[in-house]
Amino acid sequence: MMMEVAPTTDLVYQGICTLFHNTNPREKEKASKWLEEFQKSIYSWTIADELLQQKRDLHSCYFAAQTMRNKIQNSFNELPPSSHESLRDSLITHIGQITIDTDNIIVTQLCLALADLSLLMASWKQPILDLLDMLSPQPQSMWPLLEILTLIPEEMDSRYLRLGANRREEVHLQLEAAAPKVMEYLCMCMHVSETNQEKILNATLRCYSTWVAIHAIRLQQSAQNPLTQQVFKLLSMESTSRKLHDTATECMCALLSTSLDPQFKLQIFNCICMLEPAYHNSVGTEDIDKTMNYCRIFTVLCESFFFEMLQSDDMPHYSIKGLDLVLICVGHFDYEVAEITFNLWYGLSEELFQRNNDTLTAHFKPHIERLLGALYRLAQMESDQEGLLDENDSFSDFRRKVSDLIKDVAFIVGSGACFKQMFLLLQSPGTTWESTESALFIMQNVAKNIIPDENEIIPKVVEAILNLTDKTHIAVRYTSIMLLGELCDWIENHPETLQAVLDFLLCSLQQKNGLAAAAAIALTSICSSCRQKMTCHIFGLVNIAGSLDSFEINNDLAIGLLKGISLILSRLPRNQLETAMREIIRFQLEPLAELVKSGPVTVVCKGERTDPAYWVDRACAVIRHTNPDVSTEEIHPTLQILNEAWPLISQIMDKYQTDVRVMERTCRLIRYGVRMVRKQASLLVEPLINQMVCLYTLHHHSCFLYLGSVFVDEFAKVDECINGLLAMLKAFIEPTFKMLQVENGLKNNPDTVDDFFRLCSRFIDCCPLPFLQSALVTPIFQCALLACTLDHREANSSVMKFFCNLLKWGRSNNYRLSECKPLVVEIAQQNGEALVMNLVHASVFCLHSYMLPDVAEVLTELKAVVTSEQMESYLKTALDALPRKNSGGYVTATQLQLDEFCNTVMRAAAPKSVTVALKTFTRLFR
Repeated sequence: MMMEVAPTTDLVYQGICTLFHNTNPREKEKASKWLEEFQKSIYSWTIADELLQQKRDLHSCYFAAQTMRNKIQNSFNELPPSSHESLRDSLITHIGQITIDTDNIIVTQLCLALADLSLLMASWKQPILDLLDMLSPQPQSMWPLLEILTLIPEEMDSRYLRLGANRREEVHLQLEAAAPKVMEYLCMCMHVSETNQEKILNATLRCYSTWVAIHAIRLQQSAQNPLTQQVFKLLSMESTSRKLHDTATECMCALLSTSLDPQFKLQIFNCICMLEPAYHNSVGTEDIDKTMNYCRIFTVLCESFFFEMLQSDDMPHYSIKGLDLVLICVGHFDYEVAEITFNLWYGLSEELFQRNNDTLTAHFKPHIERLLGALYRLAQMESDQEGLLDENDSFSDFRRKVSDLIKDVAFIVGSGACFKQMFLLLQSPGTTWESTESALFIMQNVAKNIIPDENEIIPKVVEAILNLTDKTHIAVRYTSIMLLGELCDWIENHPETLQAVLDFLLCSLQQKNGLAAAAAIALTSICSSCRQKMTCHIFGLVNIAGSLDSFEINNDLAIGLLKGISLILSRLPRNQLETAMREIIRFQLEPLAELVKSGPVTVVCKGERTDPAYWVDRACAVIRHTNPDVSTEEIHPTLQILNEAWPLISQIMDKYQTDVRVMERTCRLIRYGVRMVRKQASLLVEPLINQMVCLYTLHHHSCFLYLGSVFVDEFAKVDECINGLLAMLKAFIEPTFKMLQVENGLKNNPDTVDDFFRLCSRFIDCCPLPFLQSALVTPIFQCALLACTLDHREANSSVMKFFCNLLKWGRSNNYRLSECKPLVVEIAQQNGEALVMNLVHASVFCLHSYMLPDVAEVLTELKAVVTSEQMESYLKTALDALPRKNSGGYVTATQLQLDEFCNTVMRAAAPKSVTVALKTFTRLFR
């Protein structure tokens, strides 16, 4: 409830004191809620100003400054334009009173408030020049003025301000015009700071960096620019403080990220190359922060020359030498330094892969060889590591990133060559266990890409792994097992090794020292690759499936193993398949039956054996991945198993009906079961639908809507099922609409929106005429209109898909099921104006830009249904409803821009053109 009467300044001050000084938690919470309400009120503008004038204490000044900033960012429309100037003058007065002792957070909030005001206030034509004129003569205002000059360009893209493209362009022109004066002021500040304090120099370079980053400063002569020279000087000096070093690094990276002329780029390149001794010095003094800064500079340098490096496959570009600087950093003993460079290598490998030019790729081969050598060293564990690595520590995370990187770059040197190089390292005399493990780790990451008929090295590697003893370090054995799993394609091509490999993995699976997890992963890979050759081992695999809980593996790995075994089940003869699958499913259903028989539901412990989802997920893995080749005339070999399991599944749904997680898993099990046997599951449809509808009415689990869409997909083409399916939809509608129509109902239930409109789309796809003829289509369409503004990716996508699927049946060129066309045309003509209005409003004010292609699809489909005159009328009505001016008084969209958007949409032949037009247009309001 908003405040109706203005509080006094003293009352607000009392609230602030309670919030910051009262020891009673209830009183503090009460004060916090009251102050929050106060900040939303119209009275907070005046009282915040008064508190800033009174300067009673730190907390009241901070609260007032923060309130002022918050109001300008979020509630600027509350102020009439006539009060903008007095607000500006008041803020400038407060800032003029800042001293070197004023608390940083108050300075930041006040400066942010004034910076945002300068961007929002259209009547303030030259804010930068005015601020320089007013504040630069006052020595004590140097710090806040630098802060404001830094914040204005930073805030241009603030999502709170929504300046719009026109205003941003106008501000950018203001910044460019003011740049010479700003540069003059920054140079003056830099000279003052030499005799005064580091704080001003830091603020000066931060400001320079920000202006460079938005291309407001001309950089033709930047190498000679005193500020750029100062940046290089700071980066070259050992005595530079850490904070200044960080700022100089940001500044250098900003310079490198701008579009520079070739001459200046060469100058910058040469200057950065001269920082190599400073890098080595930081390593020598063990100043890791500076080391990481240099690494970042060298990496950004190469990124700024990225396309020059790749422009010629004849003569390598001089900038390739920059990679040598980066590789020096990758050679650092601390893996966090190397990690800074990873995105550069990803980008390089992706570009070389796309270009597929062997001559060009060869230029980079020596660098990747050095990179792999460095990664081999960095991936080594500590020699005193006794057990396996903790999967959750930062070094394990680094090794996962190394793994991804190796897989990306290995093709540049050749996976076979990399594998061979590591094999040679393994054979070096005096090899330690940690270097052995690291070499195997690298081999593991390239093994999949080695040709399966390789017979020189892999047989030796496999033999060595199979002969490992218990005395070998546990980490070496773990990585060796993982390597075996990655060699699954080679093993498939060398069936004579399969029995020995399986015996080795089964032995490892029974270990209690952490090796079981690696064995489970490797066995899953081998099952997937060697399906046909593994059928003769099905008896042993069924035994493994029955003994899963005796192995030291988590449930995810157990599910992986069941997936691998199920892929082999699919290759079995019919009688064997049914017997083996029945047995494996029994292992999962018997514990579920015990849970159902047990007493009332207590708290379900997620991931424990008493959690029904634990067993449902396992059964689901078996059903999902058992896909035998069965003709439509044959009775599916698993149908009987499914029919027998249904009563138990139904009991689970009843007993655990309040637990959304168990319901989702159970619905997924039913979904895969139905998908597996398809129309043969028709006997289950009626009891399932009855139970789903009943439970959905009680608990609103959206997974039932999703399962309903699966039934529509499978059974809507069977005429006798259509009425039952439409009855199901009708039963779903009332509880769904009731939930979505309350305040924030759409926003709070995106899964329901997603699954409901996916269900409706399936009806349109599978039985369009009965759906369009039903009385349900109108309320569903009305609900979809309301859901247009929902900014949830999947939910909004389902709504847009629903519109597209429906409108497709009304196209003028639609000759399939022609009875649908007049029904859709009528819907489009009745709702077209509201649809376009909501789509345009949602695009401008609610949706992320990546969601606009879906909107474009709907507009394109609507164009194909209604006449051009109608579509143009809908668009113009929607555009006329948009605000032409912002609360700051500047123009959001000109009539020319509105007309251009309308004409582009009308002319567009494909959704892509509409998407481009939408993205350009919405930037006018963001």
